[in-house]
Amino acid sequence: MRLPEDFQFEKSAEVGSFQVHPNGKIRLSSLADFLQEIAWKHADSADFGRNLMESKQMWALSRLEIQVSAWPSWGDQIQLFTGGRGAEKLFAFREFMVWEASQRVLARAMSSWLLLNMETKRIQRPESVLPGQLFDPKLAPTWQPEKLTCSGSEIHQLKLQVRYSDLDLYHHVNNTSYIRWVEDLLAEKQIFPDFISINYLAECHLGDELELVLYKNDSGFVVDGKVGAKQVFIAKVSGGTFH
Repeated sequence: MRLPEDFQFEKSAEVGSFQVHPNGKIRLSSLADFLQEIAWKHADSADFGRNLMESKQMWALSRLEIQVSAWPSWGDQIQLFTGGRGAEKLFAFREFMVWEASQRVLARAMSSWLLLNMETKRIQRPESVLPGQLFDPKLAPTWQPEKLTCSGSEIHQLKLQVRYSDLDLYHHVNNTSYIRWVEDLLAEKQIFPDFISINYLAECHLGDELELVLYKNDSGFVVDGKVGAKQVFIAKVSGGTFH
C-alpha cells in the first residue's frame, strides 16, 4: 500500500498514561520517543540501523524540529509515518508525520543525522550505508532543521546531573532526554510550547553536571545547555501557552 506524501514506513501506537502531562495531553518528550522508535524500526527494516554496530558505525542525531498542530491525549490511537528525505554534504534527512484516527495531521518533524565511526568518531558519508531508493543523495529537502544561536535576556537557570535513566544504547545521553530536560525547565516557568528546534552539539555522559540557561527573545525562548565551558545542546521553542 502506498503511504501518504511518499513516506516509506508507518507504525501505529497508543498514547499511554505514563506519556502524558497532568492535563492528559502527550508530553513533547514522549512524542519524540515515538519518532525515535519509528526511525529505528524503519532503519532496521532496511539494514541501515542497529546492524551498523557490527561494522563500528552509528547514527548520531544532529538536529531536530518538531511542530505540533494538535496534542493527542491519553488513550488516543495515532499513526506515525517516516521516510528518508535525501542527503546534503554529510547530513542525511528524515521526515516524520503523525496522524490521529481521522487522518488529521497532529505533528510534523524533520531531522538531520550524521554517520559516525564508533571508535574514532569520524564522520562518514551517509550514502555509503543508505539504500538509494530511500535516501537519494541528490534530493535534499526544502525544510531543513536550522543552526541555532543564543540570544535574548536570561530569565531562568537549572543545574542537573546526568542519570543512568538518561542514557541510550551507546551510553550517551538519549536525544529525547535533552527534550525532557528542556520541557521540565520550561514547565517551571509555565511555558508549554508547540514547536521545538534542537541542535545536538556534543556528547554527554553519566555523571556530567549540566547547566541549563533559559533566554527570552522576540520569537520565543532559547535553552542553552553546557557542561562546564562546553556547549552540548541548544534548543529554540515557540508557540503554545506562555504565562
